[in-house]
Amino acid sequence: MRRALIAGATATLLFAGAGGAVAAPAHPDAASASVTVTAPPASPYSRLRPLAELSAERLATADLVAAAKWGTGSPIDDPARERAVLDAVAEQARRSGADPEATVRIFRDQIEANKIVQRGLFREWDADPSRAPAERPDLDEVRKEINRINGALVTAIAESPRARSAPYCGPLLTGAAVRVRHERRLDALHTVALARALRSVCAPG
Repeated sequence: MRRALIAGATATLLFAGAGGAVAAPAHPDAASASVTVTAPPASPYSRLRPLAELSAERLATADLVAAAKWGTGSPIDDPARERAVLDAVAEQARRSGADPEATVRIFRDQIEANKIVQRGLFREWDADPSRAPAERPDLDEVRKEINRINGALVTAIAESPRARSAPYCGPLLTGAAVRVRHERRLDALHTVALARALRSVCAPG
């Protein structure tokens, strides 16, 4: 694992710094000449990082879902809701040009990661009720935010097929996840959940 993290971090630096060059004007003496600057292609890392960022953003909603369910008797597992989410993202994938099967596979992991956080928080609150949330969020409003993130995540999946199928996807994705974990200051529970959420991002090879 240590070697994978080092490889991912190294690859991150290499790819993040590789896209800054722009084409020089072909005719420097012609001040008024039209110059076409071709943007460099997006690096594999830049395609994978949004997947890590959006996964962490989606995990943050698990805290709200847990708070909404706490003390109500509502189960963490909700097969009907999960099926509706998977059907919706599969349809979004078809419309956006993403692979529906890969999209559903990734979202199954997203759902399981969300439940890891909910279960972990429930255990903490059971052990120490003083840490339980004092207010209950509106679950319908939370789900609207989840749906928004889901749409952005489907788009990120549609824009990253080459990066996700590349042999170096694993190290780059690990580097992105490490960076996101650092930036968001994720605790142990959310770090474990983030790893679970990203399990199927890289295509099996």
